Amino acid sequence: MQPLFDRHLSFDTPPTFFCDIPPHFPETLMAISVPFIHLRRSGVSVVLAVNDGRLPRILHWGADLGDLSPEDLAAVSATAKPPMAHNPNDQAWDISLLPEYEAGWVGRPGIDGSRAGRDWSPSLAAGPASLAQDVTSDDGRLCDRVACTAADAVAQLMITLEIELLESGLLRARATLKNDGDTYQLQALRLAFPVPTEAGELLDFTGRHMREHSAQRSPFTVGVHSREQRGGRTGLDAAYLLIAGVAGFGYRGGQVWATHLAFSGNQNLYAERIYNGARVIGGSELLQSGEVVLTTGEAYTSPWFLGSYADGLDAMSARFHEHVRTGRAYPRSPRPVVINTWEAVYFKQDLAVLTELADHAAELGVERFVLDDGWFGSRRDDSSGLGDWTVSKQVWPNGLGPLIDHVKSLGLDFGLWVEPEMVNRDSDLAREHPEWLFEAGGRHGYSSRRQHVLDLTHPEAYDYIFAALNDLLTRYDIAALKWDHNRQLVEAGHQPDGRPAIHKQNLAVYRLMDELRSAHPGLELESCASGGGRVDLGILDHAQRVWGSDTVDPLERRRMHRETTLVVPPELIGSHVGSSPSHTTGRQHSLDFRAQTSMWNHFGLELDVRTLDLGDTALLAEWIQFYKANRLLLHTGTVVNSDHPDEGLRISGVVSRDLEKGLFSVTAMSRSVTWPPGRVALPGLDPKRVYAVSVPFQNRLGEVSDSQPDWMRDSLTMSGRVLGSAGLQLPTLRPEQSFLLRVTSI
Repeated sequence: MQPLFDRHLSFDTPPTFFCDIPPHFPETLMAISVPFIHLRRSGVSVVLAVNDGRLPRILHWGADLGDLSPEDLAAVSATAKPPMAHNPNDQAWDISLLPEYEAGWVGRPGIDGSRAGRDWSPSLAAGPASLAQDVTSDDGRLCDRVACTAADAVAQLMITLEIELLESGLLRARATLKNDGDTYQLQALRLAFPVPTEAGELLDFTGRHMREHSAQRSPFTVGVHSREQRGGRTGLDAAYLLIAGVAGFGYRGGQVWATHLAFSGNQNLYAERIYNGARVIGGSELLQSGEVVLTTGEAYTSPWFLGSYADGLDAMSARFHEHVRTGRAYPRSPRPVVINTWEAVYFKQDLAVLTELADHAAELGVERFVLDDGWFGSRRDDSSGLGDWTVSKQVWPNGLGPLIDHVKSLGLDFGLWVEPEMVNRDSDLAREHPEWLFEAGGRHGYSSRRQHVLDLTHPEAYDYIFAALNDLLTRYDIAALKWDHNRQLVEAGHQPDGRPAIHKQNLAVYRLMDELRSAHPGLELESCASGGGRVDLGILDHAQRVWGSDTVDPLERRRMHRETTLVVPPELIGSHVGSSPSHTTGRQHSLDFRAQTSMWNHFGLELDVRTLDLGDTALLAEWIQFYKANRLLLHTGTVVNSDHPDEGLRISGVVSRDLEKGLFSVTAMSRSVTWPPGRVALPGLDPKRVYAVSVPFQNRLGEVSDSQPDWMRDSLTMSGRVLGSAGLQLPTLRPEQSFLLRVTSI
């Protein structure tokens, strides 16, 4: 294993901290006296300047620099310093991870707040930095950790800064601000990573309902590129990632520096370029006015701010995937084939219909049956019942037991839809406890889908929801909860004073999820928020699945999956085969195209399988078996994408970690201007190995292709180098059709 940092570092000095240690702080850190720290993991180097009375600064975050001597590290610092400009104020080049006005920074400050207009520009004197190697972080991940504490005696503020380079090569940081003076109002605690001049282009995402994670690029110009979310959740139009890279970077090449905030509430990701040449990409929780007010002795800890450096988006993405797959909340069992009842029956729940649906699903090979909205209280449509989490006697006079027993007898496990954070005004809960609803200015605000938000920061409301869900999970054998969140948190004020509470609401949701899973080991949670409105690494510390979008139209899903998997491993993204035409777009697609789209992720069904004819029933069963046979590869391998110049053509796949095998999808997203497109490379294979190439479901290729190249008619062997460079000619695909390629090392 390569050295994780320079082995010459001295650890003779006993542990020293300049201020109080927050409760989550590890006890294994040792104070050091050297001026520089070099962290190295998985092809990434981070060089930090420390121990000169200032907070740590990043001098290099990028490609591995190899073994560096103390003289080399000093040279990295010396050569990074720009020449004197016309004005000394132009010299703010080595800002800390919490940029400071006091250091000459004229951009967004790291600490943004004041004490009634005072102490808004702290001057932080830092104590010795501390370093620990090969330690386990407080969330169970292997890392190297640097920590430093600093204080301003005049402003009576203390900062603890934690920096970790994880085994995956991800860089992450967080800060804790402690107030030792009079009441202090915090507006933002921002972390910022510097990026080099080569990072001249930005990529982030936007979207809307049923069109999440749509990429957008822009030049990295002087000024601030800021993306903010104020709806109390990550958002359907979330920036999701903010990536700075060399111009024209793609999936297989081009240096990129990507950032993500591991938090599910209001947030800000921004890129800032100053006239003096400095460039940073930063992020923070976006606090509402008065949301975090620290009295004497109180502290606030920021969410983790993560950075992934790599050559190409695929390599960047692989770091996030490894990070998620080593998390404590990550599911340890194969991802079961799911059927969800929503687009099959909507609110019309009937025991006879649903048992028949389960029978057909079991014959297809489905492994989990999820009952969606409409099973509780007065919930016959979306106008009432939210908040009344008791089984409807009208619809289920004998409870859910008969359905669950039948589902279990077929060998399936059972899942249930809930929306614990929401409430209809027309509900027993809202009538009995109107004070548990968010409000501002004495009003509950507008309704969305005729619902409002339940304030889980009220201890009584929290206890009520926990008790209701815990009772369901205790009474019935429920393996999974689909946890929905269909309304943004607008005017989310805590009664009776109306103080903003989005920050505390998100922490309460995390705690609720964890306590339910602790009380019911093995319970799985799916994060759904009008589709992909709460997809982030914060929620994935607590949930085992995210719902990618409320549309299961396969063409839309193929567009979204490629972007969503930049952070989330494919096995955690729910993707279902819907009906044709699609309920949300009206498009018609073949069952092959629908099934092949879904099998790359957490495969499921979102249609009334009772209505399928014998041919489609047999074909769908065949795809389900194919998914089961290949899910180990699909859900543990490395995701790869080809940078093909034809925008109408998409080549993506998964290659096993040992490079023994791979599975690729070739899709005609639209009709190309020219055809054929030339040979197509299969990325990510071992160039030294020889692979056999085959076409699964080749007998059905004629239904999606008008002509096929000669190589498809015979067995083909080829080296990974040739497959990854020269590539293969493709069949002539029809628009919105695809086929598979399998490669196996021989």
